Amino acid sequence: MKQLQHIFDSADLLYSLADITLVLDRLAAELTEQFSQANPVLLCVMNGSVVVTGNLLPKLNFPLELDYIHASRYGDKTVGSELNWLHKPATKLVNRTVILVEDIFDEGVTMLALRKYCQQAGAKSVSCVTLVNKLHNNKVGERPEFIGLTVPDRYVFGFGMDYKGYWRNAPGIYAVKEENL
Repeated sequence: MKQLQHIFDSADLLYSLADITLVLDRLAAELTEQFSQANPVLLCVMNGSVVVTGNLLPKLNFPLELDYIHASRYGDKTVGSELNWLHKPATKLVNRTVILVEDIFDEGVTMLALRKYCQQAGAKSVSCVTLVNKLHNNKVGERPEFIGLTVPDRYVFGFGMDYKGYWRNAPGIYAVKEENL
């Protein structure tokens, strides 16, 4: 536990809760403008986007259905591997407008698979909103249509994103010091 506390105590705060709230307000306005008449299905991409989704939902003042989808490449690791499907949505996606809510757009492998799944399930359209876009050149697939913040190519945690399964509850977005990886 001391090591986990050290990770938090030594991390660099990139965005405070106030910064994140402003960005979520902007994203909610953009989503409302585009989807308020579309009767969308909003899919929370577990586990990372549970905090993002929970904070975004009350800002979306239009009818929508909520479900979740869970596919992970990380587990409790800091490096991604094969995609592991844990839950597919119970809501039928046929002829529906789908909005995937992600915590972070890192390499894009998971998002690409989630988009493909939704399209194969018959979705009319699939859009993605992500709180964080990590800046690097190792991306695959389409960029999210709605991006909140950008972070450098460092390991980040907080506001739903984890460090080895911990610190999803950190009050902001933090970057781990290189020597702690």
